[in-house]
Amino acid sequence: MLRPVLIGLALSLAVASAALAQWPFGKSDSPPAATATGPLAFPGAQGWAAATPGGRGGRIIRVTTLSAEGPGSFREAAEASGPRIIVFEVGGVIDLGGKTLVIREPFLTIAGQTAPSPGVTFIRGGIDLATHDVIVRHIRVRPGEAGFAKKSGNDFDAISTQGISYNIIVDHCTLTWGTDENLSASGPRFVGKTPDEWRAGTSRNITFSQNIIAESLRYSTHGKIEHSKGSLIHDNVTGMLIWGNLYAHNYERNPLFKGGVWGVIVNNLIFNPGQRAVHYNLMGVEWGTSAWQLGRMVAVGNVLRGGQDTPEGLPFLMIGGDGDLEFYGRDNLAVDRWGAPLPMFGRYTTTPAKIIMLNKAPFWPAGLQALPADQVQAWVLQNAGARPWDRDANDVQLISDVAEGRGEIIDSEADLHGYPVEKPTARAFNPADWNLEDMTPRRPDVLDSGAKAKGT
Repeated sequence: MLRPVLIGLALSLAVASAALAQWPFGKSDSPPAATATGPLAFPGAQGWAAATPGGRGGRIIRVTTLSAEGPGSFREAAEASGPRIIVFEVGGVIDLGGKTLVIREPFLTIAGQTAPSPGVTFIRGGIDLATHDVIVRHIRVRPGEAGFAKKSGNDFDAISTQGISYNIIVDHCTLTWGTDENLSASGPRFVGKTPDEWRAGTSRNITFSQNIIAESLRYSTHGKIEHSKGSLIHDNVTGMLIWGNLYAHNYERNPLFKGGVWGVIVNNLIFNPGQRAVHYNLMGVEWGTSAWQLGRMVAVGNVLRGGQDTPEGLPFLMIGGDGDLEFYGRDNLAVDRWGAPLPMFGRYTTTPAKIIMLNKAPFWPAGLQALPADQVQAWVLQNAGARPWDRDANDVQLISDVAEGRGEIIDSEADLHGYPVEKPTARAFNPADWNLEDMTPRRPDVLDSGAKAKGT
């Protein structure tokens, strides 16, 4: 959303030794890291943001309480200034109290992998990144209705970039029950006078990788009522990579590129979308007298599987609105819930807007190698989401449902079982256990899974 400020189904502990050499801290079974100037943010980082330093070299700030604010809180650490690495000495649920936490200070690494099991889950609110050079890994954000009335206009993205945000990676997070979008890249459409200035004046160089982006709420607190949305990539965003994510049970925006967006969508699993899977829409009324810009989308090795909420004949990609989209696609697989093929293209506009087919990708992240589409489902279900070695009960259920073709679009977290209730845990952070340059563990046992949910 636009605001004023401007990845068996999980590893057991017995195979945690493999995790150190494989996912999610430098995977031998995944595409190689992108070539970038400077060291990668972490082994396996991809996209135009792959070399962001995040908080590298900065101070270690320990989260020592599950309180929403105050001394030792995540909010205090996130709002601090200067390069910093946030580590967690507590595990459990952080209740944001119906508020969005806005992070404005750059050069930040949020290292949810450091938390004791069951990890950290944020509820009743969301996190906005209104800054640059940020790495977010291995946290869960489940906003939900937060006690607000239906159609009240109180709505949250789980995580969203805002304003002039750039060099940002959101990797291996679980983002569900958003009342706006679950994971988005937003910002102003028009900062400056030229298209180049517009692109420089909004979110850019953003990677969303190996996340669970699911169960956004349909008839909930959003002022527009229906608002089950996966990811909105706002007008003129460039350098966008959406790679290896699980989109499940979102009515629309799986993802949506708005006008003039340039981005790459690779190796995602989209399950049980409602009326849209991937779509593009430049809304002329929103652009006013500004010259419409061509959208550019590259989609390779993605999988769409229909579910019980998916209309018959839903296309993989639809175009709406007024502007044209340049599109390069290869090896995308789309089937209904019975395995019958679905069409690749469709439209929800009567304007002349068209999809312009390209024979060659106009851009591609350096070094990224796409998996074949027939390998994507197994890979995504094994790897996506926060702490795949230590999934919580919600993620275990979701992954199982996707694998078996179950589940539906929901209106409230109460349609399932309500907000998670976790027994708080604590464990001191030992810097000697971690490679502080990229926050990868030095030994397999450093990745705590003591409270892992049944089925993991």
